[in-house]
Amino acid sequence: MEQATLASVLMDEKDMQRALKRISHQIVESQHGCEGLVLLGIYRRGVPLAQRIAEYIEQNEGVRVPVGKLDITRHRDDLDTLQHLAESISRSEVPCDLTGAHVVLVDDVFYTGRTIRAAMDAVMELGRAATIQLAVLIDRGHRELPIRADFVGKNVPSAYNEKVKVRVMEIDGKNCVELLRLQ
Repeated sequence: MEQATLASVLMDEKDMQRALKRISHQIVESQHGCEGLVLLGIYRRGVPLAQRIAEYIEQNEGVRVPVGKLDITRHRDDLDTLQHLAESISRSEVPCDLTGAHVVLVDDVFYTGRTIRAAMDAVMELGRAATIQLAVLIDRGHRELPIRADFVGKNVPSAYNEKVKVRVMEIDGKNCVELLRLQ
């Protein structure tokens, strides 16, 4: 396994909070309200981020939008190389029918685009959404597929020997975004 050392902290807790609040405003603005809006957090760290965005929308709009958890494991194109994922498949928890819904996929780091491609396949299996958009806390570039994020907390140009690690209280015990250098 590769060793990683902390190169820098890209976002602290307050930076993350500001970025997620901004994303929540942008989502509502792009949808002209909350009608038919559904947030789906991509398992694992996308789930708490989606829940936070929903909380900010509720604070600002007085509407609680449905939030679900999307497991994309069986839709990945690299499952054979990720044995630990194959052994830990969770189940998607989608709070409503997605047919006709305006779905916003929420993830922590946007990199090659393969995770999002898998997420779109999973959504299509669950119903014919009116629209699918993407909200990410960090976009680090290096796309391999022609997919772009609609809502981005922060763009972080990075090298291939670097890793962007989003840490959330619910999983990691703290909120921050770190840039790690792989060795």
